[in-house]
Amino acid sequence: MVRVTKLLIPLLALLGLAAGLPAAHAGSAPFDLAGPRIRVAVTHDGMTLPIEWVPNLAPGDRLSIKLDLPEGQRTRYRLIAAFLRGATDRPPRDWFHDAETWDEDENQLSLVVPAGAKQAVLFLMPEDGGDFDAVVDMVRDRPGTFVRAVQELNQAALDRARLDAFLRGVRAVEQRDPTRIDDASKALTRSLAIRLDAACLRQPVDLQAACLTQDRESLLLADTHSSSLASTLVGAPTDLALQLSATPQGGYGYYSPYIGVVRDIFRIFGAFESTQLQYIPALARLHDGRGGLLLNAPLSFGKPTSVMVAALPAIEPAKPPPLRPTHPGRLLCAAPGMALPVDGAPLVFATRYARDMALRLTGKGGTTIDLPVVADAERGGFVLTGTLPSDKLAPDVEARLHGRWGFTAFDGPRFTLSNPAAGAWRAEGNTSLVVGRDNGLSLNGGPAGCVSSVTMRPQGGSAQPIAWSATDAGRLTLTLPLGKAKAGPVTLLIHQTGTDAPQTVTLPATEEAAAIDRLTFHAGDPAAVLTGTRLDQVGQVKLGPVIFRPDGLERDGRRDRLTLAAADPAAAAELAAGQRLTAIVALAGGRDRQLMATIAPPRARARILSLSTQRGAAGDTLPVTLSADGFVPQDARLTFAFRLTGDTPLTGRETIEIAAAEGGTATVAAGKGYDLQDARTGIVSMIPADALGPMTKGALRFRVLRGDTASAWTPLATVVRLPAISAIDCDSDRRCTLSGTRLFLIEAIATDPRLTDAVAVPDGFTATAIPVPATKDGRLFLKLRDDPNAIATVRRR
Repeated sequence: MVRVTKLLIPLLALLGLAAGLPAAHAGSAPFDLAGPRIRVAVTHDGMTLPIEWVPNLAPGDRLSIKLDLPEGQRTRYRLIAAFLRGATDRPPRDWFHDAETWDEDENQLSLVVPAGAKQAVLFLMPEDGGDFDAVVDMVRDRPGTFVRAVQELNQAALDRARLDAFLRGVRAVEQRDPTRIDDASKALTRSLAIRLDAACLRQPVDLQAACLTQDRESLLLADTHSSSLASTLVGAPTDLALQLSATPQGGYGYYSPYIGVVRDIFRIFGAFESTQLQYIPALARLHDGRGGLLLNAPLSFGKPTSVMVAALPAIEPAKPPPLRPTHPGRLLCAAPGMALPVDGAPLVFATRYARDMALRLTGKGGTTIDLPVVADAERGGFVLTGTLPSDKLAPDVEARLHGRWGFTAFDGPRFTLSNPAAGAWRAEGNTSLVVGRDNGLSLNGGPAGCVSSVTMRPQGGSAQPIAWSATDAGRLTLTLPLGKAKAGPVTLLIHQTGTDAPQTVTLPATEEAAAIDRLTFHAGDPAAVLTGTRLDQVGQVKLGPVIFRPDGLERDGRRDRLTLAAADPAAAAELAAGQRLTAIVALAGGRDRQLMATIAPPRARARILSLSTQRGAAGDTLPVTLSADGFVPQDARLTFAFRLTGDTPLTGRETIEIAAAEGGTATVAAGKGYDLQDARTGIVSMIPADALGPMTKGALRFRVLRGDTASAWTPLATVVRLPAISAIDCDSDRRCTLSGTRLFLIEAIATDPRLTDAVAVPDGFTATAIPVPATKDGRLFLKLRDDPNAIATVRRR
């Protein structure tokens, strides 16, 4: 990828300095000298195009080449054109042609590309600076070097064209609306495969464009190989350059890892410089249509005399751009001025190679309609310039880009378009909305690709934007947040590209009455569970003499699960298994529902037989141990053994659920931390931080899940987080310092377990060291913030 940066290595470092100049100056020789104009026209199958529009030549093409010097130019130039076979084959002498441009009868060349040729190159040399045969002999002696130089000159011109397109785009945006430079420059870099200097976008708006476009000669960042390998190319065999470089023309923007080396083309020429001639690389402009050349060094008319070298496009089969949709499958809107986002070919935005581009639409009855499009780097694709005949299009329109790449016709990617005049949106399926919760909704019938935004206006509420998505099938899916809405009509306003007024869809929203499925209460439990729908309307439940109040609502799809806590746990404990009682459910609005409930048998309960913890190796930190039982370090492995009441047998198919008071829940299955000692004793092993998350702390509890039933919750341990203590250092004056990380987890530090001389750690402490009392036996006691009863001990080494 071409890289853009504010403090960049000069652009052509692309090609470095002219031969013979010191290498130390390579960073200060951009291609900013205007060279002569050479007008080249290519005729292929009866069609003639300027060379700037031609990405490749083909055998049999006719080239018309003419030097276009300004009127009054006194220096005479000889124009030489040569065709090359390849790196390993010398071109015949009759593949070299010259013109004495000052002679009106012989001032231009008309050539046919011979069969077998692979590259074409132009030379411009002063009339009295050298002769035609010297150039011919040099090229025939070193054909591989000139083949590589032509390839790299072509690639350099393509890179320069992309950078120039970026500069033009930024400056155009600056003139139109400087506040858009941020968004526009990011879009341009994506289209042209350029890496943006984000620091420029953090400057004030009126300075952004200048930052992005300064040092235009240095917008390419040279590869690190250029500094380490370039020196070896001076005067060395050119085989090294040929081995290191692999950047063919037509790479469509893929950036060679050796670009810094291969751009030092003058060093390649320097390997065969003679006392008579020195070769100066010249870049062709690919976009301005003037046929101009750019030089990076002034010409020398003394000895050795400068010979300008310019490359013509490679002679090879056409390689149409590999365009692809930026968002495959996304519906687009067939509206005037629409953009078709494409990726894969930055050169369509930087050169004139892509021409006669059009979007071919399939209309009603299978007819085809071609509409012109133009490449727009700022919008990231091809923009429609013609008028859309919406009345001739179906609701969903199949479309495809096509055009010419030079002389070659090609088809681009396909798109599916939505006709903005397609039809009206309507709700799909069950259109009943329910207030008090989110409602999913699907709409169809309208132009999904044209939707720009959706707004919802509930009964008695204000309008609010709604998130939406369009499917490949042309359907809109939405989620309507009606949790706080009142019953009544809900109006959706669907705003669309290509139309002025939004479409409206109005749907009724009603209150959903609570539906009670079942009340479950196990004898001895402090809580009951009510299942149904719209249980948010439940105020309380009276089961026999005991009142239960809501203590947590869970929703699974459209089903609710409401936990009910007994107002009097002692009274709830008196309810005996097998009793059949009437439950009265009090709903909002003064409504009551009644249902019969049978007190279920007591749940199985688990009791802990033993519990142990094991922390990993301390490494470079000091061991920190907890002084009291029942506390578990967050990062320690906690292992415990349990049995169910009544010696209820275990099968190994149970799942152990562990929950933290301040954290999440986790399940431990057989083979993944749950094991059996025997048919009655289960063993569970887990690390709280891994199972429950890095913020886990506080009381843990567990229960045993067996199918649809669960045992009662059993307290397990209390998790605390420990700091990492790296050292306790004391000087000769017995002033001590404790060092480490996460010291904010400590509330106080003392030299005795009763914390009589404790030093408080300030809230929000972020430092890595804190003064502490002088320790007599090397121990310090740490009161942890996670629990006031958690005391940890750390000892000096």
